[in-house]
Amino acid sequence: MAEDNSYESILCVKPEVHVYRIPPRASNRGYRAADWKLDEPAWSGRMKITSKGKVALIKLEDKNTGELFAQAPVEQYPGCVVEAVTDSSRYFVIRIQDDNGRHAFIGLGFADRGDSFDFNVALQDHFKWVKQEGELAKLEASQSAAPKLDLGFKEGQTIKISIGNIKKKDAGGAKSRPMGGGLLPPPPGAKAGGLAAPPVAQDTAPAAQTNTAPAPAALLDFGSPVPAAQPAPDVWGDFTSAGSNSSKDTVKSGWVQF
Repeated sequence: MAEDNSYESILCVKPEVHVYRIPPRASNRGYRAADWKLDEPAWSGRMKITSKGKVALIKLEDKNTGELFAQAPVEQYPGCVVEAVTDSSRYFVIRIQDDNGRHAFIGLGFADRGDSFDFNVALQDHFKWVKQEGELAKLEASQSAAPKLDLGFKEGQTIKISIGNIKKKDAGGAKSRPMGGGLLPPPPGAKAGGLAAPPVAQDTAPAAQTNTAPAPAALLDFGSPVPAAQPAPDVWGDFTSAGSNSSKDTVKSGWVQF
């Protein structure tokens, strides 16, 4: 077995287990705990299950000193390293192995049925995790081998987005609500038929202002002659008339006019 330097974690600890010497298997049928001397265990101590990478280790240690009695590396479960007996759920046959690779089969028994159940579950959960890790590694390898999809923009490439919902909302909001009768009044200052509407006279406005308001250019009678322009008054005539009047006043008052 190749050396694994990964971190070792504890999966399960049981304070009391019993080890039995088992006779060789006589046939291909399973082991039976009734063939062992259950009242005379060969060793009793503590059991610990640890994991190191993908391998689970069943360690049998002394209760007081923690000295290792034997260990069984498990690379697959169920498998040949751990095998349940046919006549009890509290006893198993495990294959222990030393550092030199030598191995032997021993009987392992638990005093309580719940301890044997925990032993089973700890091994099952560990190898379920190993299986999931293997499937995940295969998936990542297949994804890395597949060509990657390039979704980036090329040089000069553009994208056009049409947002139709906003246009529909704006068009609906621009509609005016009809007034009574179904007709809309023209806005102030609007032209009807190209002609400017004449201003509406107020009831309180003086009559002089109404009569003297200039008629719109569009309503003039183009058939009537245009009156001639009045000559501009002679500005200097006012001064002349003013001077003549002052001379008459001087003569009347007795002054001599030169």
